[in-house]
Amino acid sequence: MKSATESSSPGEKPRRPPVKVLSSQLREACTVGSGKPELSVRRLGGGGGALTVSVVWMQGTVLEAHTDRNSVLLLDETGNFHITGVNNIPRGKPCLSPGKYVMVMGVVQSHNPEPVLRAVKIADLSDNAAMHRKMWKYEVEDLQQTLP
Repeated sequence: MKSATESSSPGEKPRRPPVKVLSSQLREACTVGSGKPELSVRRLGGGGGALTVSVVWMQGTVLEAHTDRNSVLLLDETGNFHITGVNNIPRGKPCLSPGKYVMVMGVVQSHNPEPVLRAVKIADLSDNAAMHRKMWKYEVEDLQQTLP
């Protein structure tokens, strides 16, 4: 069985697993290399070096949904971020209406002035939004402190 960072074919660059981040971390990130967007983000809680990310996991409240433009604007506790490609991903139930609390996994497209992700997965967490919202920053920090 291959680890999450092993490539699936010879010569292919290893893929990094999604990293939980806050929008402020992406806004403050530095671009790494010149190929596909990879960012160097400062870990929450200090300690350890920076993390290199290209696929991230974020959570936030839907502020605006523009399915006609294939995008949505979300807000986490540190600021706004945009998600594109929302019409191209399957959803179990409609979760892209203002006020919904959602989890988004996506590929970083840009990070400044506001982060933009191309959606890979979206899940509705609204049923237990208060708990998810309260725990999110701690989950992000815990994961970032355990990553090498």
